[in-house]
Amino acid sequence: MLRNVAVIALPEVAVFELGVLCELFGYDRTADGLPGYDFAVCSLGGKPVPTHAGFDIDVRFDLSRVEDADLVAVAPYYHTGFEVDPAVIGALRRAHERGAWVMSVCTGAFALGEAGLLDGRRCTTHWRHTADLARRYPAALVDPDVLYVQDDKILTSAGTAASVDAGLHLVRQEHGSAVATMLARRMVVPPHRDGGQAQFIETPLQPVQCETLQPVLALVLETLDRPHSVETMAELAHMAPRTFARRFRNETGATPHDWLTGQRLLLARRLLEDSDLGIDTIAERCGFGSAATLRHHFAQRLSTTPQAYRGTFRSHPV
Repeated sequence: MLRNVAVIALPEVAVFELGVLCELFGYDRTADGLPGYDFAVCSLGGKPVPTHAGFDIDVRFDLSRVEDADLVAVAPYYHTGFEVDPAVIGALRRAHERGAWVMSVCTGAFALGEAGLLDGRRCTTHWRHTADLARRYPAALVDPDVLYVQDDKILTSAGTAASVDAGLHLVRQEHGSAVATMLARRMVVPPHRDGGQAQFIETPLQPVQCETLQPVLALVLETLDRPHSVETMAELAHMAPRTFARRFRNETGATPHDWLTGQRLLLARRLLEDSDLGIDTIAERCGFGSAATLRHHFAQRLSTTPQAYRGTFRSHPV
């Protein structure tokens, strides 16, 4: 049972996410029938920690507090150019070896990567840093789309609000759904959010930059409502379909079908955000043909629905 929680605060710690961990595990709610935790924020030598917001926090505990914790969590920190102290790496490894939960929030995943705890495991971080995480730790199985992921007793989450999702998931694992729902109600947050962080990634339509196919792709972008295919695009390029498909992949890094679907989804997202058009009309304008097909691709690539996406991201009320 989860009773003892230690949070490691590294230099340039992110204040909001550190606060989320404190809210999840450091607030005494036993009077409401919720579990209580022996909670501590720790730092190297128990020294004050500078935050990314320009002030320091006074920390009472050093890393010795980590040795008995059932959960060791690493709050986000400014990871670029920062070398994780060997003492932190050792503490994380020992926690994992003795069967404790090890959790990271956002860029805290880089500390887990330094400790080798992500090797061969699915993991995530904020979508802005997933490529860097994968580059630094090639043995890690980085998933850029999820809000959080649990692999064995290693739990990693994306940025900001996803730390709430991950924390509630852990509470659900340890104490059951009823406790997690009660805690979510106290925090005034959903007990579970559908979807993943792919829907939050900023991906505006961009001008096509290709060596030879740019005119064709630019024309396709202007006519996404039409029934384009490999054959029709190849005809525009005056190439055989197989030759076109090979050239397309060489120049764009994607297959014609994947690229076309992606561009249609980008247009659909823009129309959902900025217009009052119905889902059927948007599906037609983007070349999906039907709302059912649009919903299928939203679920497959963004792990959400067009209606839910509009409710989250529309720029003006209906």
